[in-house]
Amino acid sequence: MKLRTLIPGALLVLIFLLAAVVSFVWTPFDVTKLDIPNKLQSPSMGHWFGTDQLGRDIFSMIMVGARTSIAVAFIAVGIGMLIGVPLGLAAAANQGSLIDELIMRTNDLVFAFPALLIAIMITAVFGPGAVNAIIAIGIFNIPVFARLTRGAALSLWSREFILAAKVAGKRATRISFEHILPNILNLLIVQGTIQFSLGILAEAALSYVGLGAQPPIPSWGRMLAESQTLVSLAPHVALFPGFAILLTVLGLNLLGDALRDWFDPRLQRLRS
Repeated sequence: MKLRTLIPGALLVLIFLLAAVVSFVWTPFDVTKLDIPNKLQSPSMGHWFGTDQLGRDIFSMIMVGARTSIAVAFIAVGIGMLIGVPLGLAAAANQGSLIDELIMRTNDLVFAFPALLIAIMITAVFGPGAVNAIIAIGIFNIPVFARLTRGAALSLWSREFILAAKVAGKRATRISFEHILPNILNLLIVQGTIQFSLGILAEAALSYVGLGAQPPIPSWGRMLAESQTLVSLAPHVALFPGFAILLTVLGLNLLGDALRDWFDPRLQRLRS
């Protein structure tokens, strides 16, 4: 495993996870409290990241925004895995059949719509909000995991231990979950890490256009949207949420890169 990517990636992810967890019980300032006389203050000992156009403490908002972004991305990736993986296993177990075609063509249809467009369609019916953002990103993740699972599973169905399981009288569903899934779990973990980082970006993008978490809940994407007219006057208002998104995604990508190297069987042989 590449320690030069694992250690910084894990540290960055851990920092924002800790910030999200701590924000449930403590933040330096109340993120819902307005303090107009102290608006747009530069970073100082009193306000480490300064204040925004409404006098709210940016450091506190970054902490609570981490909770929002991580929760939305994590749940959305979980939805994608819980639905996409069984669909991919079912498609691989029924390769070439009507079930396989139906699953994969439906996935192709969903995959043609980006998360932002799905969110627009959902919010047009149910209104904007974090829950609808989760649904939109989760739906987008389903075909990603379904395609990956099907491709990885197909390469195993002709292996000797799978043929032995068939001879033993095991049904395709049991083989998929007892023998196929454990052997492709490493790929799913790596892909889950990558989709987690993309989920952070997707949540920020949806919040930026007003389709994500709604006020007074802080969101990194909405913080960027609200600060875009203040860049020349108070650049710190946009820099800190932007860096939060950048560092979180960077940490997840570094962590995913290290996990991919760890699970790569060719590199495992070299290590042994």
